[in-house]
Amino acid sequence: MSRLSRYHSLRTLAPLPAEDKHIALNALDRVGLLDRALERADRLSGGQQQRVGIARALAQEPRLILADEPVASLDPATSQRVLSDLRRICAEDGITAFVSLHQVEYARAYADEIIGLAAGRVVFRGPPDALCSSVLDLIYGGGETSYLAAAE
Repeated sequence: MSRLSRYHSLRTLAPLPAEDKHIALNALDRVGLLDRALERADRLSGGQQQRVGIARALAQEPRLILADEPVASLDPATSQRVLSDLRRICAEDGITAFVSLHQVEYARAYADEIIGLAAGRVVFRGPPDALCSSVLDLIYGGGETSYLAAAE
């Protein structure tokens, strides 16, 4: 995990500064993987690799995280761990996260606001508790009618 984007390409050939190592190790600790810091990411489980991805993003000290299907192909327990870590860390650090999910139950459990799309159009925007079966029919059934709930 690195913060190489912060340096000129020639600078990346030298060892990283101690501060950057500290930031990286702290990010791994926050996702519960400090004990795996010396392992290659490709030798970790899928859920651990997703958590390394979150740690990599955190090491860049972002204000915004875009996560495209961060729990695809993960079992339910691991999916919940990844989404819980992401939500907790974003809340602690004041980071906004835009997360693309196809699992409605996870969106309801972890989102502050849900945006539902159908045929490239927004058909729902609102809090998780406003996502009812008729709205899900619009999203997954490809209905023509737009439904926008006030997100206040």
